[in-house]
Amino acid sequence: MSVLRFENVSKHYPGGHQALVDVSFGVDEGEMLFVTGHSGAGKSTLLRLIHLSERPSKGAVVFGERNLQRVRGGKVALHRRDVGVVYQDHRLLTDRSVGENVALPLILRGTRRADIGKRVRSVLERMGLGHREKALPTQLSAGEQQRVGIARAIIAEPRLLVADEPTGNLDPTLSAEIMELFAGLPDRGTSVLVVSHDLPLLRRMRRRVLVLDHGRLVDDISPQDLAE
Repeated sequence: MSVLRFENVSKHYPGGHQALVDVSFGVDEGEMLFVTGHSGAGKSTLLRLIHLSERPSKGAVVFGERNLQRVRGGKVALHRRDVGVVYQDHRLLTDRSVGENVALPLILRGTRRADIGKRVRSVLERMGLGHREKALPTQLSAGEQQRVGIARAIIAEPRLLVADEPTGNLDPTLSAEIMELFAGLPDRGTSVLVVSHDLPLLRRMRRRVLVLDHGRLVDDISPQDLAE
């Protein structure tokens, strides 16, 4: 069963810019895959359509069995509960502790406070950050901040995690650690879609790769076709 489908999706902006042109693909439950392409290829637009920050000009984005074109008003927030987002620049609240940042999705859901504390500690331990729960984001390294962002994105166990260049500011060792964390998520019920232009990383991960070029999906590479 697919968690996400793009069905002949195009996105046009005022002035005639075509960010996506007739893009079709599916993401299966429990799948991890990558999206790559040159700057301006349409990668960020694709993520915004998934998160309902943008709407397609043509075609359908289907999440589960729900056409996102029909998701309006308060239902947008409900959809976003099912989609965890990891940003390259972390977007952490600098006046809140690590634990408070990670807890935010559960607070917004109305989760019981006693349960929030347990889940925050559990996910921070998984990220190797159990000892940093009370720290402020400004007291963390770039790699630690990125892991806090991932913890916040996955604590509510979304059906899909999307990550926009999550290793762009990290050294190769930290990049490998982050990708290992992502690779373990499908076994826990979260599909993963990662935008990256790091070609050596894509080859090393041996996962499916979608290639965008000037808004068009020009290749859908299977793991078997990714040579070292």
